[in-house]
Amino acid sequence: MEEDSQNNSTNTSHLLGSVPAVIADAKNVNASNNQDTFGQQEANNWQGFFSVSSYTQYFNVDTDVVVNRLISSLNPVGDDFFAKIDANPDLYGLIWISTTLVFVLTLLGNLATYLMQKHIDDKTSWNFDVNFVNTAAWSIYGYVIVVPLAYYFFLQYMGSNANLVRFWCLWGYSLTIFILSSFLLLIPFEILRWIIIILTGVASASFVALNLRSFIGNDLSVSIIAAFVLQIALAVFIKVQFFE
Repeated sequence: MEEDSQNNSTNTSHLLGSVPAVIADAKNVNASNNQDTFGQQEANNWQGFFSVSSYTQYFNVDTDVVVNRLISSLNPVGDDFFAKIDANPDLYGLIWISTTLVFVLTLLGNLATYLMQKHIDDKTSWNFDVNFVNTAAWSIYGYVIVVPLAYYFFLQYMGSNANLVRFWCLWGYSLTIFILSSFLLLIPFEILRWIIIILTGVASASFVALNLRSFIGNDLSVSIIAAFVLQIALAVFIKVQFFE
């Protein structure tokens, strides 16, 4: 009888002892899930804003997806870009496209200046202007970071559920057409250069403005017009600064 009592006591202790183990496992699972959720959301709050790890998920994009978005950025009246990137926005536009544009403007800007001077004077020699690097870097990086950031804070203030990464993605890809048109700006004829850069600016501005309108509607039409004008201003700046 005592032996049975001891066995029952032992079994009961095992059963009771197993409950904390199950609870501990559940806590570990919940902690893991919470950590994953935090990792996905931390880029949208101030704690994760300055954390590099919070942005790594935005580079986990297949090549074919990036190519598709590049092509979409060249067609301002195509599908809704925000709907296309909604499930998985990326920062390739912000980082790689803007960096590519900086190098392209630096190289082709120097080459265009040389060709234009060579067209006027055959004795002109090649001279690489290093200042083009600083000008391109400050202007392009500053524009593609600050403008979306300003729109993000403005729309947040107006009560809109804006997403900074999606804005960076939109404005980053809007620079794609400037990379392509920069090669056409090598043509040593000023009128053709202006036609090319105006068409480029209108296409890029339409891409940003139309997609911004699909996101915020027509209630804040002034901000949409401002986005259009800013893209045109960027196009004119590129022409005057690098291909004059």
